[in-house]
Amino acid sequence: MLSEKISQLKIKPTLFISGSAIGFYGDTGKSVVDESSPAGTDFLAELSVQWEKASEPAKLAGIRTVNIRTGIVLSTEGGALKKMLLPFKLGLGGIIGNGQQMMSWVSINDYTKMIDFIINTPALVGPVNLVSEYPVTNKEFSKTLAKVLNRPTLFPMPAFIARLAFGEMADALLLSSSHVQATKLQALGYKHIEKELEDALSVLLNK
Repeated sequence: MLSEKISQLKIKPTLFISGSAIGFYGDTGKSVVDESSPAGTDFLAELSVQWEKASEPAKLAGIRTVNIRTGIVLSTEGGALKKMLLPFKLGLGGIIGNGQQMMSWVSINDYTKMIDFIINTPALVGPVNLVSEYPVTNKEFSKTLAKVLNRPTLFPMPAFIARLAFGEMADALLLSSSHVQATKLQALGYKHIEKELEDALSVLLNK
């Protein structure tokens, strides 16, 4: 509805950013994907396809339309990291599932800078992945978070417990594997603030 309404305005906005997710690609295992890769076939992938399609009226009206596909945003204010902090601080955090699934993360600091870059880069149109340069496995993520917090990782979390603790977020963000690259941003000169996971977590957690 929003896309249709702004497409009908006499004075149209110059840019329409629609928020999507790297769930667009589905569970990709170890395969590397970017904005040129096809959509997955699971529920979140199909939802993302429909969500991005809903922005078509704006695009057809000549409005620069960007579909940002967001990775796992690391922030102490919400999302996966906030839910992980308490168990990890208590020394109860650990690998989720088999730990081999890839996690395409992005610091909230880079995320906001990326959106600013999109606003100020007219050449960016269509899907744009918002992820860090270096995704990690869940095992690497867990060990790095524990290291930054100076806590052990003694207790792996079985998949069914993850689903109880995180709800739908578990399958979408923590159990499925997604190795995503921000090809479009990098091609147009975007420079990541925090490339390494340990650096990003240290900044966010003031360590």
